[in-house]
Amino acid sequence: MELVVPKKELLRLVARCQGVADKKSAMPALSNVLLAAEGNALHVSATDMYLAISGSTSAEITTAGSVALPARELHDRVKAMPEGPIQLSSTAGAQTTIKAAGSPRRFTIHGIPGADFPLLPKPDPAAPTLALPVDLLAKLITRTHFSISTDETRAHVNSALFEWAGDRVRMVTTDGHRLSKMEATVGGSSATATMLIPLKAIVELRRLADDARAERIESKDSKEPTMVSITQSGPNAFFDLAGMRFSVKLVDAQFPPYQQVIPKVTERLVRAPRRPFIEALDAVRIAASDRTGGVKLTTLTGLLRITSESPESGNGFDEVPVDFEGNEMTIGFNAKYFIDVLNAVDDEEVVLGVSGELDPAVLRPAVESDKESFVAVVMPMRI
Repeated sequence: MELVVPKKELLRLVARCQGVADKKSAMPALSNVLLAAEGNALHVSATDMYLAISGSTSAEITTAGSVALPARELHDRVKAMPEGPIQLSSTAGAQTTIKAAGSPRRFTIHGIPGADFPLLPKPDPAAPTLALPVDLLAKLITRTHFSISTDETRAHVNSALFEWAGDRVRMVTTDGHRLSKMEATVGGSSATATMLIPLKAIVELRRLADDARAERIESKDSKEPTMVSITQSGPNAFFDLAGMRFSVKLVDAQFPPYQQVIPKVTERLVRAPRRPFIEALDAVRIAASDRTGGVKLTTLTGLLRITSESPESGNGFDEVPVDFEGNEMTIGFNAKYFIDVLNAVDDEEVVLGVSGELDPAVLRPAVESDKESFVAVVMPMRI
């Protein structure tokens, strides 16, 4: 294989692919990035057998072929090259030379033949495809990703539920202690889909969405929204955005019945300023128990009192002016769970719904449109 490709484009593709390459796999091929040259394009791919990503860029191909190179080593060497065209050439034994045009700088890197790299999954051409703005995908993830369980042995909650019904799209996550749900209306669609997307895939999707948004801003072509096409085909889901195809093997499990967890009515509604609420929680939890991170929230007329106590470090106290009239009540919560929710929304005010000491709390933005809705549920704790 022999070709010339712009450094900027090659680095962009390799950087996106190396996040998927499995550096700890017992299969050496999975820690590599596949470079395949054909026609006038260079295709770059990576997979860990659960996730896969690929993209391509124009290149001057002298000799077609393919080679798989260690992901991190390739990224570091391409990054170290001067700006401009880069020449890649590989031998039959997969030893590859990376050389900068017009510069003496070069690297050699040992790889494996491209034929030894696993085949990537492909969607059924007849499978239905959904499309939504990449900004909306990023927002769905931002408002829910923090409540995905990190326990990989519990696959049903170590993932995000993604549902599409008619013109309504929804993402729900829970770790058993809290739940986040965001819904939005997407015009021009009548399709239906249900996917359970594992946490690692959500992390990569968020990175890809952020990259696509940054590219749009950099190109100053921000009037037209960047779209992502989503295809569910067999056990896999495929996401096409910003010139990349990302695929994930969906989780085969039953997501908890989240509708039953969200209280339909709460006895007390506290309208609170979001930023002061975050700052008070962040301050008071300094004095909370290291083991639980628990704080107590007390509803008072016009005030939300936040306290914490620890046998080792003493007590913490703060109050936030709020819009509330009613009886005093105190409930214990993990402060981090509230802070995660409050950081995920950008509204100036939120509404906190509480009922009893053993009932979950509900957090929503104070103002919501018909097109978007968000709700978070946090379970109480005994302190």
